[in-house]
Amino acid sequence: MTATAHTIAANGAAIPAIGLGTWTLDDDAAARLVAEAIRIGYRHIDTAAMYQNETGVGAGLRDGGLPRDEIFLTTKVWYDSIAEGDLQRSVEASLKRLAVDRLDLVLIHWPSPQVPLAESIAALNDVRNKGYARHIGVSNFPVATLEAAVSLSEAPLACNQVEYHPFLNQDRVLAACRRHGMALVSYCPLARASKLADAPAIVAASKRHDRSPAQIVLRWHVQQEGVAAIPRSTRPERIAENLRVFDFVLSAEEMAAISALTSRGHRICDYGFSPVWDPA
Repeated sequence: MTATAHTIAANGAAIPAIGLGTWTLDDDAAARLVAEAIRIGYRHIDTAAMYQNETGVGAGLRDGGLPRDEIFLTTKVWYDSIAEGDLQRSVEASLKRLAVDRLDLVLIHWPSPQVPLAESIAALNDVRNKGYARHIGVSNFPVATLEAAVSLSEAPLACNQVEYHPFLNQDRVLAACRRHGMALVSYCPLARASKLADAPAIVAASKRHDRSPAQIVLRWHVQQEGVAAIPRSTRPERIAENLRVFDFVLSAEEMAAISALTSRGHRICDYGFSPVWDPA
């Protein structure tokens, strides 16, 4: 099985709805798991300069054995490197570490209060104009910042990658992405280190469909219009399981019951440099 047929159309980009996240993987683990994921059927791989594993991700891409244009590859530029010149140099360094000629998607990893948004968005567009990336987008942008970025960008933005799972309401961001033809790409889609798998709505759906709680949650993601997810695992069997979510459907009642959990407002990734988040 591959996820090729299950893609999100996002301002010219075709983003496979399930990808492999690589946050916290070192180079050795990234090389091994990316190659395995490609063999299993993944066609969407996500990394970032800050992860310090792009060399390993690139090795995994080569070991996976597929032509480069069959993989949708995303990397991100850390918020301290998004000024004019710095952003372009960061992407050039990523290309060298990954040993590829072009990225499918380059994102600003986090907005920066120190760098004017107009400057960073112009630099991001320059990366696309130089041919370093087919598509560009952002990550961790609340609605007001996203709206400003869209208005400032010469090229359409393909996605906003944000933390999203059934314990965190992202209705406002999702609505903004839909307004602008963008995908919402969910990181931490399984709300790692939480008790999400024990939530009654997920347990009930898991039993009803004879699927794991993780599969139920990932199905909840991809069954929403314009939503993709990039779960991460260090276990090949779990990586394979995470891709097997396209052969069953949650009912409207099941979707609503899982969505009701977002009222908990449990945010995992919140730092001193984070923007002011949208209210739930």
